[in-house]
Amino acid sequence: MEQDEIGEFRNTLNYSTSITEGEPLSIQTLASMRSLIISPSTPQSTVFSIFETLNRTLKTSHEKLLLHHILKLLSDLAFHYDYLSHQVLDSLRSHLLLFAESTRLAADSLEVLASISERDRTPDSTMGDLDDGFFASLCFGFTKDPYPYVRRVSLDGLVSLSKSGVFEDRSLVEGCFRRAVELLGDMEDCVRSAAVRVVCSWGLMVVAASKPDMKTYWSNEVFAKLCSMARDMSMEVRLEAFNALGMMEMVSEDILLQSLSKKVIGTAKQKGKFGQYSVEQFEMLAKSAAGALVHGLEDEFLEVRKSACQSLHTLIMQSAKFAGEALNFLMDVLNDDSLVVRLQALETMHHMAVCDSLKVQETHMHMFLGVLADNSMAVRYAARKVLKLIKLKDLELFKLSINSLLENSGLYPQDEADLFSVFSHIGRNHGKFVAFIIKEIFDEIEAAFEGTLAFDSVRVTALLILSISAPLTQECVYSIPPIMFSYAVTLLGRIASAFSDIMDRDAFLAYLSEHSKSTRSATNINYEEGEPHFPVVETNAPCYTIKEIIGSVGTLSHKTDEGPSEIPSNTMREQRDVVTSHADQHKVVQDKVLKSINNILAKVKDVWPLVHSGFTNELLRILRCWKEELASMTVDSYGTAGALAFTLHYIRIMKLLAKVWELFFLPAKRLCSLGTGEFDFMLGKLDRRVRELRSRFVGFSVEEELNVLELILVTCVLRLCKVEICCHIQTFKKLTTTISHVESLLKKESSGPSNFVVEVRKLLCESGTSMNGASCSPFLFETCLKLFSLKQFVLSGRIRHIDAELNIPDNDAENPLPFVSGLPVGIPFEITLHNILGGNKLWLSLTMDDDSTQYVFLDLNLFEEFGEARKFASIAPFYKTPKANSFILRACISLEYLFENVDPVKRFGGPKHDLTYLCPEKEVYLAKASKS
Repeated sequence: MEQDEIGEFRNTLNYSTSITEGEPLSIQTLASMRSLIISPSTPQSTVFSIFETLNRTLKTSHEKLLLHHILKLLSDLAFHYDYLSHQVLDSLRSHLLLFAESTRLAADSLEVLASISERDRTPDSTMGDLDDGFFASLCFGFTKDPYPYVRRVSLDGLVSLSKSGVFEDRSLVEGCFRRAVELLGDMEDCVRSAAVRVVCSWGLMVVAASKPDMKTYWSNEVFAKLCSMARDMSMEVRLEAFNALGMMEMVSEDILLQSLSKKVIGTAKQKGKFGQYSVEQFEMLAKSAAGALVHGLEDEFLEVRKSACQSLHTLIMQSAKFAGEALNFLMDVLNDDSLVVRLQALETMHHMAVCDSLKVQETHMHMFLGVLADNSMAVRYAARKVLKLIKLKDLELFKLSINSLLENSGLYPQDEADLFSVFSHIGRNHGKFVAFIIKEIFDEIEAAFEGTLAFDSVRVTALLILSISAPLTQECVYSIPPIMFSYAVTLLGRIASAFSDIMDRDAFLAYLSEHSKSTRSATNINYEEGEPHFPVVETNAPCYTIKEIIGSVGTLSHKTDEGPSEIPSNTMREQRDVVTSHADQHKVVQDKVLKSINNILAKVKDVWPLVHSGFTNELLRILRCWKEELASMTVDSYGTAGALAFTLHYIRIMKLLAKVWELFFLPAKRLCSLGTGEFDFMLGKLDRRVRELRSRFVGFSVEEELNVLELILVTCVLRLCKVEICCHIQTFKKLTTTISHVESLLKKESSGPSNFVVEVRKLLCESGTSMNGASCSPFLFETCLKLFSLKQFVLSGRIRHIDAELNIPDNDAENPLPFVSGLPVGIPFEITLHNILGGNKLWLSLTMDDDSTQYVFLDLNLFEEFGEARKFASIAPFYKTPKANSFILRACISLEYLFENVDPVKRFGGPKHDLTYLCPEKEVYLAKASKS
């Protein structure tokens, strides 16, 4: 029977070789082929005949179903006859491009190739020797798949190949590029986004493979295609487009300038030259590029705006004219609402300055100097970083910059070190301009050091740094009075860091000593032809080392009987000024920080009416900015730390109060919040924050404490305004207690209560006998709220912040404490307390995952005092060890809230009142002790 099948197949095979190339094999013939392939007794000659027929049909046939069956038979041939696997592999490689029109056939052929390589690991059969062109052709075929995600992945594959592949076939590279250009118009966002990446990567390959006279042509083509996607409806596509534009390293100046103008400017048409372009081609490029970068800088999404700024990094290097035009738009970006966009714009400007492409005009300077007063410390630092490198072209711009820096010097005391560094760089970069204004600078500095003005003010110090840095350029060595360098020695510790980028402290002292040797008179200043000049007279004035100066400072506070000091009297006075200035420095910084804090507190009171007007979002944005400003302030140990912590906490309370106020007084939001429980959640959070404000800060004045108590009254009244409140009686007791405390403080202050307090007290008197106010109408309390107005805090610096630090030594997930189930375990801990009073009650709480808590009382008499801090180390027992291999405890230090005379909390063996947490919870890891 098998011989009959072979004979029948041979007849079919002979017929198939005689038919025209357009006629396919029948299904019956393919079935016979499969039977012969899988039969072990089929002669080798017949097997070769089957392979040749399939190979020939693979080349000539275009019927997808037939080709699918042929690929399957070829796979069977390679599987059953190892000596044919190489030939099948070569056949599929040579015919792979025929399958580009069909994703299914391309996938089938790839599956056959993979199966052959999996079975036969010889070097000739593996896919490792397939060149990059093969995979590029494969990905190219999948870009025509009907499914968008397949098209996207195939495009991503082309991007990956462009990074590592080597392509000698220029037609393949250009074909992939043009296919990606076609897909820029795809209906799916993800495909267009991937197509942008391919246009960039393969477009750059086309540029690299082009002849030198065609590189600019292709680079302009790629740039224009990318610019055309800057107005895409998808944010992801626009973002990819601007990321890609930042990779373009060679673009014609006309096209670059066109990307900054929404109107087609036709520069090339006016010049009458188009290079390799016809008029129509150039107009098409111009229309594609028109205003692309402007659209990016004005995009509604900050990610796109940031990417557009970043793309200018590369583009500005290609044309000085383009850099100048781009700077106009970057100056506008400095007013962007987004912090990251402003920072990116400044980073781009810094890059321009490094590349000497930043040509600042007077109009630019006014806008740029405004950034020096930005709320963000990072933005201010980035702006000063740019200012260090700017080369100002005339004296007016120089004076404008100096005056602006001096005006902003008092706004942010924490920026002092970086501000001094800016003055140092400006002096080095503009030595001639410093020489022109040295007379008026010297008059002010001399008045300060003679006692007329404060010699250690930021302004005087900054001007002194500006002056002594000018000779470093060797442009005006003899224009600066030597006494200026002597003045600088007295401020050595404060100003040395401004020159740390070019010299250390000892070298700086030597520099000051070298330039202070002359005895030229400060008043002997002559001006000829606009050039200031100081006569030079060399002397043998002594030059002291840093060790001599520091050593002599210690002798100033007491006088010995051995005779006068060896240091001249003038130097002694200067050193005495140094000691005095250092002693007062902390006081000056504290006053400046307190002034900034009180300014913010005053502004909080001023913006509170925004809530009543319905502009809650604007208020929250303003509060957020002030919170960032406060977080950037540096504090010392003289009391400003407590004031700063208090103000930050107060800002958080104002944000919560604004949200609660909006939920309560806007009917639509009130109904929604009551239904979802949002109002109860926000009110509970507000109550907890106000309680922390009362308990975690000490040292209030009477006026400050009255303001805190009024906030407590507001939270109580808000609770009583809710009809369905479950703790009405307890809240009423809290309200009564707080009013009593307010009245006692008002008697001490001899001042009258606010309208809000008067109305609350009136309601309490009217409902005094009605079951502690339980029957009082909530609508009456709602009337009280309308009388509430925010009071201004004026801090004096005496406020101290109660804080705690908890540490569990040598304990983490890898080093757990051992325990035995059912037996107590000792937990070692180290506690540091700050500003704790003697009457405070502290507890160590140990909480398990099921929220069961054990409390350990902390006796303050056991703590050792270290100034304002108290430290204590001990072992706390934990009794409720579970039957488990391991568990985690949450430990925290808590302060018992003793202010309110309400019903105590019922806890057995623990605190009797509510607790306020003084530190973040620390995790304690415990593991069951091993028997060993």
